Amino acid sequence: MLFRSLVAAALLAPACSGPAPVREAPPAPEVTAPAARKTALAATDTGKAQDARVMGRRDAPVTIYEMSDFQCPFCRRHALETLPILEREYIETGKVRYVFINFPITEIHPNALPAAELGLCAARQDKFWPLHNLLFEHQRSWAPLEDAKPALLALSDSVGMDRARTLACLADSAIGKAVEEEAMASVRTGANATPSFFIEGGLLVGAQPIEVFRPILDSIIAERKR
Repeated sequence: MLFRSLVAAALLAPACSGPAPVREAPPAPEVTAPAARKTALAATDTGKAQDARVMGRRDAPVTIYEMSDFQCPFCRRHALETLPILEREYIETGKVRYVFINFPITEIHPNALPAAELGLCAARQDKFWPLHNLLFEHQRSWAPLEDAKPALLALSDSVGMDRARTLACLADSAIGKAVEEEAMASVRTGANATPSFFIEGGLLVGAQPIEVFRPILDSIIAERKR
């Protein structure tokens, strides 16, 4: 209840929204935290490749699922401004486990899908977070391109991804399907904009500042310690 009150009191934050992510998903009942854990990464690789998109300890008291679009400027703001603070204060200290979920809004961000597919391929090579950072740092360069593939591949080279393995991965039709299924799983949590954050049963929307995250996370952590 405290979490929901804090979310309701949070300032409205800018977010990217569009008609539907990839394709419309049917309405679903309210998703609880365990259900979200089961569906959020169900479409992607298992084992090491799945873990490559997760930061933090498995036994952390709080899990944050970020539903993000690599071409969304507000996701960029979160990645460059807020996430580093979350990482330093909560993830590295063992308080939070952080999971990245693809939620490309392709109707307004046509290059978000190839970027998301490249991200999954980076995870297979244990290069997801370095690529994640470069994609957002250089978003303004590749996002407006009619054909972003050369620029995206150049970024993959910069983080040390094997070009032959990357091209083979991108040619796998299962990669696009995995991105689509993650987007639909995001819709089932109630998300309709990016960035959105599913935190232990509640949904926080928009590029919220760290001052909004802190009381939410601290309240849940304190409750778990009782």
